[in-house]
Amino acid sequence: MSNELLWYLSRATGITSIALLTAVLLLGVVTSGRRRPVGERATILMGLHRWLSLGMVAFLGVHITTAIAETYVSIDWISALVPFTSAYSTAWVGLGTLAFDLVLAVVATSLLRQRIPERLWRRVHWGAYAMWPIALVHGLMLATSAETILTAITIACGAVGAAGIAWRLSTGHADRDARRGALQGEWS
Repeated sequence: MSNELLWYLSRATGITSIALLTAVLLLGVVTSGRRRPVGERATILMGLHRWLSLGMVAFLGVHITTAIAETYVSIDWISALVPFTSAYSTAWVGLGTLAFDLVLAVVATSLLRQRIPERLWRRVHWGAYAMWPIALVHGLMLATSAETILTAITIACGAVGAAGIAWRLSTGHADRDARRGALQGEWS
């Protein structure tokens, strides 16, 4: 495979990973919290969340592999696993590595969900809220000026994801709201 093809494949799988990560984030937002769906709709959305997560991990794997294989820049396997060790664009590649490490933590705890405490799984899953903007910054900062479409897609993912997170934060939490009501003497 030519170096140029690897370079384009790395960019294409990177932007696809960002788009899928944004979709997964939005599905996570929709299927959690006070307004979460119930019944068959919840089952369908959770299944979609899982399958898109798997797709994102697959595209991310190809993105990392092709970024290492192409020789325009020097990125090695250590740099793909240990943040801020890349000789090339240390900070921005390091953010991508950090996001990947968070992906690994979320995937590992999801696979072990039945064997670990629910609280641990939930705390690690909250890492997705950090992973997503880190991945966006990684993509924005490593894009070249000739890749305006990739930059535009990344910015659009940022806007859509931020709107979803804002919606999630605005919905409140049923248990917390009930406790507030009890403290204020609102008995029903």
